[in-house]
Amino acid sequence: MQLTIEKLIYGGDGLARLPADERGRGKAVFVPFVLPGEHVEASLLEEKPGFARARAESVLQSSAQRIPPRCQYFLRCGGCHYQHTTYEHQLEIKAAILKENLRRIAKLELDTELQIHPSPPWNYRNRARLRVRTEPEFALGYYEFGSHELLPVEECPISSPLINRAIAALRQVGRDGKTPEGLQEVEFFANAEDTQLLIQGYCLPEARIEALKTWAQEVRNTLPEVAGLVFFRQAPRAATNSEPELLAVVGTGELVYQTEQASYRVSAGAFFQVNRHLIGDLVTVVTAEPSGRTVLDLYAGVGLFSAALSRQFERVVGVESSPSSCADLERNAPANVKVVRATVEQYLKDVAGRMKPDFVVVDPPRSGLGVSVTRSLAVLGAPRLTYVSCDPATLARDLGGLLAGGYRVQQAHLVDLFPQTYHLESVFQLLR
Repeated sequence: MQLTIEKLIYGGDGLARLPADERGRGKAVFVPFVLPGEHVEASLLEEKPGFARARAESVLQSSAQRIPPRCQYFLRCGGCHYQHTTYEHQLEIKAAILKENLRRIAKLELDTELQIHPSPPWNYRNRARLRVRTEPEFALGYYEFGSHELLPVEECPISSPLINRAIAALRQVGRDGKTPEGLQEVEFFANAEDTQLLIQGYCLPEARIEALKTWAQEVRNTLPEVAGLVFFRQAPRAATNSEPELLAVVGTGELVYQTEQASYRVSAGAFFQVNRHLIGDLVTVVTAEPSGRTVLDLYAGVGLFSAALSRQFERVVGVESSPSSCADLERNAPANVKVVRATVEQYLKDVAGRMKPDFVVVDPPRSGLGVSVTRSLAVLGAPRLTYVSCDPATLARDLGGLLAGGYRVQQAHLVDLFPQTYHLESVFQLLR
């Protein structure tokens, strides 16, 4: 069939429509790796009662913004979605998707400019996680697009130069037959200067610790920039809220990450932002203006915002539920930062009616705040609230509740932490 792409939606797909029938407007069809306005020849892959999925077999009329992808694995690898268009156009697409989600879900039409913070479009990631296969031959790679099949890769152009050297080093060791059985995944984490690397290995139960340690030393000999390797037993998929069991550490189990504002200890397993170029910009956007007596930093992680806020407020309360991130938060926190290990929902219930902060920062996971936390924040009633989001749909849902609770948007920012992909980071500063 032939389809015309109306627009791109969050998730990377283009939206087209099947021909109208007696019931009216045609069913929505989602097509990856296309651009707005393109006319494509497509094959129908899946049809549901409310939508369909298709694959573009050829582009009959291409967008003026279409360019050749830089990566040899694009279209096959599931990691990137926008390499077929210019970086400037990627930013336009993301801004349009963010505004459309706000309009559709929160019924919010921005009356302030959406400020866009671009990134260098390549080699920006300080973290990458790849699958490992040892039989029938060694391979290191990502999942293929739309599947759980391994796609072996030799490089990743959105990852830092040091991470790419590490991919080459592990391939060299693997080709020599020295990769231990049971090693399923490796995650690379590079420091801000891209001079030191921490490698996390995720293993099956049958993995032998001595074999892991021997392999770790082989990797360090091959790539001296590897400061340490930390091995975990792979957590069951059902145990999404549990941290994996630590098996062994060779070298150090942490890196020091230096930003424009502060220095952070980041341990293996702890969350930290992945764009090595925009971390300082993100902190500045979140913390630039407010000051006062008390600030809440909710979903504080290792203290990315708490450390900067400690210079502007008399007292910072950092709330984090992850044991590994909370341990780093305690190490990174200046004297005027109180660390609370708890879920945000439970913490807000505990302090309800007893605390009146001047400012609140929330940086939730993709699932967003949810109804309970949104309601608690509206009741808490801080005069300023900044929402850091990595998902426009859950952001829009939560903003609907906050706006109903008396807040209004003062500033809106799109901080592009994830070039070449559909993922987008935004910061909304709210006043009450």
